[in-house]
This record gives sequence, C-alpha cells and structure tokens, in this order.
Amino acid sequence: MTRLLNITVIGAALGLLVLALACGGEEEPASGTGSSGDELTLGGGSGGTAGVFRRLWQEPPTLDPHEAGDTTSAGIIVEVFSGLVALNTSLQVAPELAERWDVSEDGKTYTFHLRPNARFHDGKPVTAEDVKYSLERATDAETQSPEASAYLNDIVGVTAKLAGRADEIEGVRVIDAGTVEITINEPKPYFLAKLTYPTSYVVDRENLAAEGDDWVFKPNGTGPFKLTEYRVGALIVLERNEHYYHGPALLDRVELILSGGSAMAMYENGEIDITGVGLSELDRVSNPLEPLNAEVVVAPPGFDLAYIGFNLSEPPFDDANFRRALAHAIDKETIASRVLLELVVPATGILPPDFPGYNPAVQAPGFDPARAQELMAQSKYAGGAPRIIVTIPGTGGSAGLDLEAILNMWEETLGLRVELQQVEAATFWEDLNDRRLQAFAGLGWQADYPDPQNFLDILFHSESQLNQRGYSNPEVDRLLEAARVERDWEARKALYNEAEQLIVDDVPWVLLWFSGENIVLLKPYVKGYALTPLIVPKLKDVYIEGR
Repeated sequence: MTRLLNITVIGAALGLLVLALACGGEEEPASGTGSSGDELTLGGGSGGTAGVFRRLWQEPPTLDPHEAGDTTSAGIIVEVFSGLVALNTSLQVAPELAERWDVSEDGKTYTFHLRPNARFHDGKPVTAEDVKYSLERATDAETQSPEASAYLNDIVGVTAKLAGRADEIEGVRVIDAGTVEITINEPKPYFLAKLTYPTSYVVDRENLAAEGDDWVFKPNGTGPFKLTEYRVGALIVLERNEHYYHGPALLDRVELILSGGSAMAMYENGEIDITGVGLSELDRVSNPLEPLNAEVVVAPPGFDLAYIGFNLSEPPFDDANFRRALAHAIDKETIASRVLLELVVPATGILPPDFPGYNPAVQAPGFDPARAQELMAQSKYAGGAPRIIVTIPGTGGSAGLDLEAILNMWEETLGLRVELQQVEAATFWEDLNDRRLQAFAGLGWQADYPDPQNFLDILFHSESQLNQRGYSNPEVDRLLEAARVERDWEARKALYNEAEQLIVDDVPWVLLWFSGENIVLLKPYVKGYALTPLIVPKLKDVYIEGR
C-alpha cells in the first residue's frame, strides 16, 4: 500500500511479488455506504475446505498500524486490524467496522454507525471510544506516525494535535457507544478513501497498556486473522478470527515465511503456494512444455511507479535544466526491452495507466541525447557538476541492471560519473525523511487508494510530509488545493492533469517504470485468491481445495 516500495532489483522484486498484483477501479462517491462489487478471483467459488496458505514475506518494519508506511508491513496489518472502512477487491470503499455512514449536506461531517457485532479478537465489543482513542493515538507526537499528517490532516483539529497544542482531536466526537462523528475542514471527495489506510485503524487501548512496547507481538486486533506466532527472521503465523464481523475466514492459518531462500525452489518443492517469477525463470515458465506453465497466472499491472529522486536543495539538483538533462539522457525504452525483458512499462507521467485521472497527453521528458546536452550547457553546472552520490537501501545486494544502465547513459551522454552508495535500510529511511540524501533510487510509490490525490498531492504539494525532495511550485500547490474540494470528477481530473504536467516538466524525479504484466505462479489447489493492484484485505476469501 502506500507505499515506498523497494524495487531496485527488478528480478528480486518480481521473485517476491506476493503483495499487490492487479485489477481496476473507479473513484468512490463521497457518500453512501459503499458497495462490494464483483471480485476478480482465481479458482472461483465462494466456499471450500479450510487449510493453510503459505507464502514468502519480508521482515515487516512494524506491525503497528499507526506507524506503518510501507507495503511489507501493510500487507499483514490489513489482515490483523481494520478501520471504519476498507477498499474491497474491486477497489471500492466498503463498510468495515462501520456498517453505514451519513454525510452532512455541506460534505464536511461524517457520522459512522458501528456494527453491533464488531469485536476485537478477544471478543470485546468495538466502541466509538475505541475509534476516537485510535485516531488520537495516531496523531500523538509520541507515536511518530510517518503518515498521520498526510492521511488524517483533513480532520478538524488534527494539525493542532500533531503539533502538541491539543490533547484531543476537535473534529472527532463520540455520539454514543455505537456512533462516532468526524468533521473535516473542507468537503473532499477522497476523504473516505484515505480512511482505508492503516493510520486510521482501530487498536485496543487495554491491549497496549497491558503489553507495553511488545504489544505488536500480541495484538488484539479486529481483522479476519489473529497474529498467533512471530519469530523474528523466521516466521509469522496468522490464524482465523472466529469473532470477525463478516464471518470467519475460510482458511485455518496463513504462514508467512521470513527466512528467505530461493522462492522458485521453495515453490517447486511445495513449501510455498505462490511466488512471483523473476527474469531468470521467465523463459522456463513461459514454455508450454514446462509443467510449471500450467500454474502461471498473468496479473495485470499494479498502480505503482519507480523513480530516481533528488534533493532539490542540494547541488547540482537545485538546477531544473540539469535535472531535465538527466531525464532526456535515459533511453527507457531500450532498458525496458533489452534489460528488463518488457516486464515494466516506461513511465511517461506520474499516474499509471488505468489509474483514475490517467491522461496519456501528460508527457515527461523523453529520450533525446542532443536536447540533454543542450540543457546541460544551459545549466549552471555546464562547467562541471559537483560530486554526485545516488543512495540505495540494503546491504550487499546489486544496484540492479536498470540503474547500472542509467548511470552508464549519464556518463556517455553527459560525461557525468555518478557514485552509488548502499546503506542499511533503517538508516536509509531516516536519512530520506530528514532530507539528508543528495539523490536516491531503489524506491517506488504504490498507491494506497485509487485517486490522483494519492500520487500528486501527497507527494508533491510543498507542505506534504511525504514530499521528501523539497519540491515546491506555487502554481502546482494552487491546482492541487483546488482539486481537493472540486466535486465534479471531470473538473478535478483536469486540475490534476495540469498539475501533473507542471510537475513532470520540473523533473523533481526522474520517472522510470510502471509495473507491466506480472507473471505469477499459484498452486492449483489455492482458490479465491484475488489479484489486486493495491494492498487490500483479501485473505479471508482464500481457501484450499484438493491439496
């Protein structure tokens, strides 16, 4: 889900691609109760035998919903916890802890009515006080949520709460045990969609008090699965929650293997039930004579974008012509075709194809070596650029064939010698958030909800907490602010398209790739597994039949 997603090493990323795979979605209306829509599933059917679903996973940075800001954590959190609403597998906002909601005539006040059968894992009822406590915990400065400012700041009083000027959120009011009212500062058609992100999920105050700092290893959540075992670096086990308000999940248990190993070997040995397919195995599994070919599933592209980011306050990236020269010097078509075997699609804008608001007329600088050299000559670094270091997260791994090809193109076309620096992931994130990195790669942004605001406003408004590049354009801010409150979809789309073109012209990022079609292997006995382009709770509908 949102998120910053490590995708430098394309083959490795595809080999572990078990998070969000694909389908499509439409913008959700600002009011109503949400609708379920039809689910895209594999194997069909709505029932079957229970069982165990096994998959490879990476060590999650956190299992605290209010501290999460990455896809690895979110993929587990959405199964263990829940919020008032969620995205379903059709990417529509659907009721979760709230069975319905009302919206005031001015579009600012949402009244959520909780389900009478909403329960924590221990069977205790979920109340409006739990919702209020959770929102206020997420916006407490001590929680240090990386997302609260971006995802909850529409609620009246959140800014004061985050700044420590208030003990409570003014815009959150308990009406009674089953009803909570949330007031936002302006009518915003995407507000409900923002509440689907874990930052607003409900946690149990008594659970936190009893377990202290270790509560995330024994969480009393509300989602379809309970965390029953967590061996750091080895295994996470989720078991069915019998108190789940939508009814118990079909699976007995989900096992998330953290110990690594060869995903393909583990799949072939029957140790895991799903895996992505990396570049090295693509030809083999595509061969109709290969037994594994019968288990291939082609998933449509996800809603994500890979990029190289710059600190715009640091030379030489403080010069727009220098940045534009870098963009024009990259032959993305050749890299996508020859290096990455067309598993990615060269990005021409920020919004991915089929994402709400996507407009093919928006075009970022394309490959043009002559223009790259002209722009370099027009920049203030024409006589020579200072030392350039591109930092990537991780230890001991490859920078990725795509990044190596890009650095070679910069040297051949512009005479730039760029150094690569790899640092441990925790240090990388800290330095990135504090804007200490000159340039950075190995990242992608995966949308959390299907609205252009989740790419353009969240990442590029000058006051956004997630604008790690220090990008600022007053005209872009004006357009994004107008789009926030525009209720007519076509008018909103036009505002976002205009802002997007201005952003790509400024080149605060070098845009690289959108996801292409993903090749996935899935065991034939796994039924009901939905392929979605965003991280959504979906394992409750999976079942095992005929293993």
